Amino acid sequence: MEINVRRESKIVEIWLTKEEKQDTALLEKLKPMYQNYKEQGYMTVVFESGAQNLWDMTSALLCYNRRRIAQLEVEQQKRNGMAMGI
Repeated sequence: MEINVRRESKIVEIWLTKEEKQDTALLEKLKPMYQNYKEQGYMTVVFESGAQNLWDMTSALLCYNRRRIAQLEVEQQKRNGMAMGI
């Protein structure tokens, strides 16, 4: 587990591993900490490790985004071409 307190933005980040996110005793121990920070005006954010490969999923997301951008560029060019032809 990793805890980062961002005082300037009043955010508490809690990073949990796969094992920790399934540990009910640990999660119960964290509840008073959540409440304590909430009373101080902080937002607590919990990040849980996923079950999939980060490298593969990030690569797939970047590829999808690039294809989508290219698709939108083509659509924009078609609209511009049609507008100019009128």
